[in-house]
Amino acid sequence: MTVQERASDISAEFEFLDDWETRYAHIIDMGKANSPLAPEERTEETRVRGCASQVWMVLTESEDGRLDIRAESDALIVSGLIAILIRLYSGAKASDIASFDALAFFEEIGVSETLSAQRSNGLASMLERINSVAATATDAG
Repeated sequence: MTVQERASDISAEFEFLDDWETRYAHIIDMGKANSPLAPEERTEETRVRGCASQVWMVLTESEDGRLDIRAESDALIVSGLIAILIRLYSGAKASDIASFDALAFFEEIGVSETLSAQRSNGLASMLERINSVAATATDAG
């Protein structure tokens, strides 16, 4: 499944959510289902800078240019944003990730406009980390 196909599935879910409170509740529920990282994976190297809350992100590449993304946060909303990013990107080809406009997607599903400036900066920082690894994988492949 491509990133765009995954985005379409997520977008269809959000179409049924009438207001920002319902969207937030859905995002929080998604985040609660995230698997935690092992304590030794929560390091300065995996910490995402630019987030107001604590965020750790572990990205690994497979030989065929796909990325596996695992992440954790100490904030409920951010955990939900992580869940969306994992659904969008984990297992996708690096070239597919690099060509997808995630900020436009978050606007499309009505999430961006309800995020605080700090949460928006955190989301941008997480996307920057993912896109940086994807660009490197694409260049190598």
